[in-house]
Amino acid sequence: MPLEVPSTNQEDHMFNIIHHLNWTKERLEGIVKYKERFVGDTREDPRKCPYLSKEVAISWLRSRELGINPYGDITKRHLGSEQHKDILNDNRLLINITKPLMDTFKDMAILTSGYIVYLCNQDGAFLLQEGEMMRVPIEGLAWTESTIGTCAHSMCMYLRRPIHLMGPEHYSLALTNIMASAAPIMDESGKIIATLILGQPLIENPWGEHFQNLRSHTLGLITSVASAVEAQLKLYKSNEKLIQSHDSLRVVNNNLTTAHVTLETTLSLIDEGIITIDGTGTIINLNQEGSRILRMQMDEIGMRNIKEFLSSQSNVMSLVAKGENVDVEEIIIVGREEQTYVINIRPVVNKYSQQVDVAILRLNHTEKVNALVTSRSGAVANYAFEDMIGEDKEFKKVLILAKRFACSLENILIIGESGTGKELFAQAIHNAHRPQGPFMVVNCAAMPRELIESELFGYEGGSFTGAERSGRPGKIELAHGGTLFLDEVGDMPLELQAVLLRTLEDKNVMRIGGRRYKKVDFRLIAATNKNLYKMVKEKQFREDLYFRLSVLNLNIPPLRERRNDIEALCEFFIEYYCQKQGQKIPEISEETWKIINEYEWPGNVRQLQNAIIYAVNTAQSDLIKPENLPSYILLETSPIKIDPINSRIQNIEKMLSLDELEKAAIETALLHTNNNVDTAAEILGISRSTLYRKLKEYEIDR
Repeated sequence: MPLEVPSTNQEDHMFNIIHHLNWTKERLEGIVKYKERFVGDTREDPRKCPYLSKEVAISWLRSRELGINPYGDITKRHLGSEQHKDILNDNRLLINITKPLMDTFKDMAILTSGYIVYLCNQDGAFLLQEGEMMRVPIEGLAWTESTIGTCAHSMCMYLRRPIHLMGPEHYSLALTNIMASAAPIMDESGKIIATLILGQPLIENPWGEHFQNLRSHTLGLITSVASAVEAQLKLYKSNEKLIQSHDSLRVVNNNLTTAHVTLETTLSLIDEGIITIDGTGTIINLNQEGSRILRMQMDEIGMRNIKEFLSSQSNVMSLVAKGENVDVEEIIIVGREEQTYVINIRPVVNKYSQQVDVAILRLNHTEKVNALVTSRSGAVANYAFEDMIGEDKEFKKVLILAKRFACSLENILIIGESGTGKELFAQAIHNAHRPQGPFMVVNCAAMPRELIESELFGYEGGSFTGAERSGRPGKIELAHGGTLFLDEVGDMPLELQAVLLRTLEDKNVMRIGGRRYKKVDFRLIAATNKNLYKMVKEKQFREDLYFRLSVLNLNIPPLRERRNDIEALCEFFIEYYCQKQGQKIPEISEETWKIINEYEWPGNVRQLQNAIIYAVNTAQSDLIKPENLPSYILLETSPIKIDPINSRIQNIEKMLSLDELEKAAIETALLHTNNNVDTAAEILGISRSTLYRKLKEYEIDR
């Protein structure tokens, strides 16, 4: 297939970049489905996919024509050790210039973990890597269209511009969960000599507004770093030429100015406040965001001091004087307004005097940091009311009530046995009420008593032994703008219940070791499998907190009371699990359905799901038989009953005989396995030879 020449039209170029950064759930899922058909038996033409850019689709086709295996190993070496060593030597200047810039900008990036930056030459050979997300053995590695198929480096080289690839756009399936931004590095003649690639994990729901802004930020950042590398290369080569000329001073000054402007442009793209101060606190430089935060004009640089914007209790200047890299949470005061920021302090110490000449302060609003923490901690509600399965009359009543409660601002108490789906209801209520906010979960039963307080309320730095120096926000603080879900709230220690009650009443929270309250806005949903009202009567739970939590109540029925839903749930779990595993969906035999419907399911829906997964994995054919169910279900649903009047056991002495009990267990196992000795022995937990001996001993006729 002939290569298509990329458009050079500037308007098309900008449209492509903006369109490529605009992601929706429909677009991502559409590409994933086309990708499955493209690599599958249908070998569908990706150019027909309305969600895939033409350039990526054509690159997929080229990759397939080159014989690239989408399931192949992306860490395969393509260069010999000596060949790679020669490449490093040939690019020594590029490496020496790029490395300090990578080191500098990694502290400015909003992602201090979970990322990777690669420097590759024009042929895809790896020269440098920085970060911890996906480190690879760079010796001998080369990522191009002809080695791993469509990737950030190959698209950047082909289109000659910065690009962004989401996970499924990569040709290799090994990169499905990675998003990458790449920018070209060009020499004086406009030839691309290398690419810079920033890789990040592709989190769930990457179509949210925060994540869209994050992609724009990272693409702008990597482009700016590439521009800075180009400027430094030109500066070095110009200096090299001008060392022998009499006009070197003017040209060097011009190049330094270019480098300074490049750095200023880079700082302007960063949406965090970057403020440079001297040892006394005088502000000697700041970027646009820093100017906005302090409401300070650029002509005031050198005339204002950072102390004007700090509280009297601030530790910023004392920490600067110590010359240590540290992160603190501080109040910035502008006029009468107070805002809380996380400040990263990075002093620059004079190597001769050992005194702090300057310090760089990076300001991040705490709400922005908290939003990033919640997205990284997996605080996401995935379920909606539409995902609930059930036609039982009582269950549908609870569902209707939950939808009505979701529109209210009141606290909700969800009551139900373990495994009934209390957290699913909480997630559905959150997604109907505050889908854009965080969904923070605290399991009061799964945490030591001494840790629940710090988990809920957070702590200031140095509050106790082992505390982080910069402190940590609690789940209540992180739930601002969203929902706080307290699971197993009946297990919350009594001494913490009073503090929680106060927070619920005035919506103010103070960290452990803190000196001030923070206003928080969150919706509380609590859940329990205990009788809280009875606990109140027994003085095991605070009465005032109980009535505060239970403004609105939801009682989820156990699975044994919604028998009509069992088969529908089974079919859903089988289909979902088999599709996830990529295997054929088995049928369930009539005997198995009978056992499933007769069983009481004390563990409710969660137990049913686990039993179905077990059955699918143990089925040897396309039919799930009774022996594929967990052994405890078979034994508990056994038709052989020990009855002192009606059964063959006629007296109490014989009924309690271990031999009779053992014989009954063996007969039950054989019944449920259709006389399969191997499977029956496995259920009984004995060897096959032992079972044969027992059959003979008890004269059991198979």
